[in-house]
Amino acid sequence: MQATTIRKLLLLFVSTFMLIISHASSLRFHYINSHNFTTKTSATSSSSAAAHRSRNPSLALVRRDAITGATYPSRRHAVLDRVARDNARAEYLVRRLSPTYLPTDLGSEVVSGLDEGSGEYFVRVGVGSPPTEQYLVVDSGSDVIWVQCKPCLQCYAQADPLFDPASSTTFSGVSCGSAICRMLSSSGCGDAGRCQYEVSYGDGSYTNGVLALETLTVGGTAVEGVAIGCGHRNHGLFVGAAGLLGLGWGPMSLVGQLGGAAGGAFSYCLASRGPGSSADAGSLVLGRSEAVPAGAVWVPLVRNPQSPSFYYVGLSGIGVGDERLPLEAGLFQLSDDGAGGVVMDTGTAVTRLPQEAYAALRDAFAGDVGALPRAPGVSLLDTCYDLSGYTSVRVPTVSLYFDEGATLTLPARNLLVEVDGGIYCLAFAPSSSGLSILGNIQQEGIQITVDSANGFIGFGPNTC
Repeated sequence: MQATTIRKLLLLFVSTFMLIISHASSLRFHYINSHNFTTKTSATSSSSAAAHRSRNPSLALVRRDAITGATYPSRRHAVLDRVARDNARAEYLVRRLSPTYLPTDLGSEVVSGLDEGSGEYFVRVGVGSPPTEQYLVVDSGSDVIWVQCKPCLQCYAQADPLFDPASSTTFSGVSCGSAICRMLSSSGCGDAGRCQYEVSYGDGSYTNGVLALETLTVGGTAVEGVAIGCGHRNHGLFVGAAGLLGLGWGPMSLVGQLGGAAGGAFSYCLASRGPGSSADAGSLVLGRSEAVPAGAVWVPLVRNPQSPSFYYVGLSGIGVGDERLPLEAGLFQLSDDGAGGVVMDTGTAVTRLPQEAYAALRDAFAGDVGALPRAPGVSLLDTCYDLSGYTSVRVPTVSLYFDEGATLTLPARNLLVEVDGGIYCLAFAPSSSGLSILGNIQQEGIQITVDSANGFIGFGPNTC
């Protein structure tokens, strides 16, 4: 086959975003079109069609900027704002997942409001009967589901009207002595023997109120008897959201509460960002029949006893251009005291790696791209290139080698982020600790399935 033909096939490969997930891969490089690099993938993807056909609850994910209405004078300004949020989120996770973490006392001063509560992805959920539509932050590292409620003794501004439990025919308070009240990590007993909940976040934001059973309408499906927090005192900057939808690995999360109804599984697909992309940021599907696709590559989840709500994966190494990096054995391992490890997080954009791993990846990537013109770094993104004068360029793939032999090979669209006209930066950064965070840029366009009941996470086979 002639070289020009190979080049066209590789360009086609990138533009249609085929995902490589296997136990071995030989493709070392992708050619990318630098003028059409971050365009949104086809809306007729197989994952979207599957969600449409599914009888399980399916929700459209909405990006943060669609809720806040934020506009920026340039793409660089938008990226800088995103990076600032990203730094705050990553540092929150470093603190929260540290073996020495202690929860913030309720009532402490809110420092930034960016760390935990801001969120990058939202869903629209109906609360109560009749349902009151509310935007909720999606958080895979939290268990408690909560919304701000009337009467509100202390509330922050939100995009939707406050939920009024008095107007719902299905709202039912939970007693202090109930089993579900005892599941809360922090609970108390209030007036008339009602169970009280408290949740505090790393930046000083918090919510507290009463625990209740309520009907949630999720993707057109009414789910009865869901335990939610009805927050009467809430403090922080939650970016207009009415509350938080916890999807963590615990019994109080939505997936944990649905139990057999959802089969302990959910899937999501984060649509790729790009110029002119819509507010639609992908989809979230609850349930086992659609959420466990045939052909996915499955990786065992790792439970952190110190932070059991978070989803960790076992990573054994990283490759650039199909060459495995010479890294210290056990660099990504979760220690017995809960330090280190690799956590999946949709709230972090740029993947964080231990300093040694990041330096090796950065140097290998820079060596493989050759003489492409460098550009000044942008905040934490220190490896940038000026591709404005190119129609297409060759960049190496990056492979993640998981425990038990599975490999996820990321194409160019999951490696580089455009920060300005023609300026692209490597979307990886060093961690301030031994913790690694697999961020949402590396997850974009890939159908990801979390089978918490059986302890596995699946990548692919579909894309979005």
